[in-house]
Amino acid sequence: MKILFISLGCDKNLVDTEMMLGMLAESGHTFTDDESEAEAAVVNTCCFIGDAKEESINTILEMAELKKSGQLKALIVAGCLAQRYKEEIQTEIPEVDEILGTMAIDSVVAAIEEVCGGKSNNHITDPDAELVYGKHRSVTTGGHFAYLKIAEGCDKRCTYCIIPKVRGSFRSVPMDVLAKEASELAEGGVKELILVAQETTVYGKDLYGEKSLPRLLRELCRIPGIEWIRLLYCYPEEITDDLIETIKTEPKICHYLDMPIQHASDRILRQMGRRTNQAELRERIGRLREEIPDICLRTTLISGFPGECQEDHEELYNFVDELEFDRLGVFTYSQEEGTAAAQMENQVPQEIKEERQAELMELQQEIAFEKAENMKGRCLPAMVEGKVDGENAYVARTYKDAPNVDGLLFINTSRDLMTGDFVNVRITGSYEYDLIGELEDEFTE
Repeated sequence: MKILFISLGCDKNLVDTEMMLGMLAESGHTFTDDESEAEAAVVNTCCFIGDAKEESINTILEMAELKKSGQLKALIVAGCLAQRYKEEIQTEIPEVDEILGTMAIDSVVAAIEEVCGGKSNNHITDPDAELVYGKHRSVTTGGHFAYLKIAEGCDKRCTYCIIPKVRGSFRSVPMDVLAKEASELAEGGVKELILVAQETTVYGKDLYGEKSLPRLLRELCRIPGIEWIRLLYCYPEEITDDLIETIKTEPKICHYLDMPIQHASDRILRQMGRRTNQAELRERIGRLREEIPDICLRTTLISGFPGECQEDHEELYNFVDELEFDRLGVFTYSQEEGTAAAQMENQVPQEIKEERQAELMELQQEIAFEKAENMKGRCLPAMVEGKVDGENAYVARTYKDAPNVDGLLFINTSRDLMTGDFVNVRITGSYEYDLIGELEDEFTE
C-alpha cells in the first residue's frame, strides 16, 4: 500500500515516526508525499501547546476530507494528541479508522492491515507501558544527521506540562540498545547524533541507579563515523560537574547545550514546579562558561505564566539582558486542561503574554546580532547542509547551530561540496541570525 505519512511536533516524535516508517517499509509498504497517490495516511500528532493541537487537528481534518472523497482507504492517527483525546477524535472525526497511542507505535503495521481487512481495533496502552525501541528506522533528516531518543516520559511534573500524562514517567532506553542504534545510523552515513528526551540529563537513573549520561556519551564517542554529538533538553539542576567535564574533554561532543530554564523569577519558577532558582541558574551557567569558554547556550522561556506580574517579567528581561544566551526562544503560556497551572488564578491575558514575548525576543535579537558580529574573523568547522539553488553558495551549520532551530552559515564558493561534508570556514559577515563565510584550506582558530 502507498502511504502518506505526516509527522508533526518535536524531534522526539520524529524518532517515533522514523520507527513506524521502518516497520511499514519492512512489511512491503511504500510512501508518497503526493495526496493524490496515497492509499492510506498516517498522522503522528502533537498536543504540547495550543498551536500544536490546532495544527494536528487541522491536519487530521484535511486527511478526513480525502477519506470522505474515497481517495484514502485508511486513516490512522498516532502520537500525543491521539493518546490524550482518543474519545474526542473518534466522536468528532469518524473518518479516522484507528488510533495508536504513544506507546503503541509498533502496532502501525497491524493497524493498516486491520483497516484494509475491514476491521477496526484501536491500539491504546497506558503511557507507562513498556517502551518501544530497537526498531529499524527510516531516517528522514537527510542521512547526515539523526536524532537519538535516549529516554521517554518525565518525572518532573511541571505545573504547565501535559507530557507525563501522555508519555508517562521517565524511562531510559538501555545503553547497549542505544549504542547499537547509533552504530547502525553511523553505518548508514549519519555523522551527527543529536541526543533527545524529555530530559536528557537524568538518563540512566532508573536503570543504573545513577545519572549515566556522561557514560553514554563516552560510549557513543567511540563509534566510528560519528563526528558530532549534540545535547538537547538538559535541565539546569541536573547538569553535573561530571557532565561538564565530559563535554569539555570529549572532542566529538559539540560545545553546545540546550538548557530550558523557562523563567528567572523565583516566585514564578516555584509556581511552575521547577526545581531550581535564579541563583542556581547563575551558578550553573557560570560554571559552564568557566569550564567551556566557547560553549553555545540555548534556552527557552515562557511568557505570561499565571500570576506573572510586570515585576516578574522585568526580572526575567534583566536576567536575559545580563546573561546573554547565544540562542533563545520564547513561548507564550498555553493553558492546557488537565494541568495544575490551568486551574491557577490570575491567568494573564493573551495580549499581555504576546507583548512580553515580543519584548524578550526583541532583546534577544539585539544580543544575537551582536554575537553574530563578534564571530567575524573566526574559523570554525561546519557541516554542509546543501547548495543554494542557482548560486555558487552552500548552506552549512557550525557547532553552534542545531538543525531547524538555530541559524545557518552561507558559504560562498565555486568548489563542489556534498551534503554532510565537514569544511573549515572563516566567518566574514553576518545577516541577522545567519553567518556568511568563505572556505579555509587550513583550520586555525
